[in-house]
Amino acid sequence: MNDMMIGVDLAKNVFQIHGARRTGEVMFRKQLTHAQFPKFMARQQPCLVVFEACGSAHHWAHEMEALGHHVKLIAP
Repeated sequence: MNDMMIGVDLAKNVFQIHGARRTGEVMFRKQLTHAQFPKFMARQQPCLVVFEACGSAHHWAHEMEALGHHVKLIAP
């Protein structure tokens, strides 16, 4: 696993994602549709992906783990 963390804000229409190194250096900020999100994440090196715990977060956590990412669900 590399030193990248990706935070994901799950929403109905689009996902906001924020990639940063563990040092705090911002690598990217993106807005992706539901269809774009898994394709984008498949191109990323395995890293820590953080979701706010909600109903759909568990689905996406399983999808990200299948791609080799480590997932952390945090309290709302």
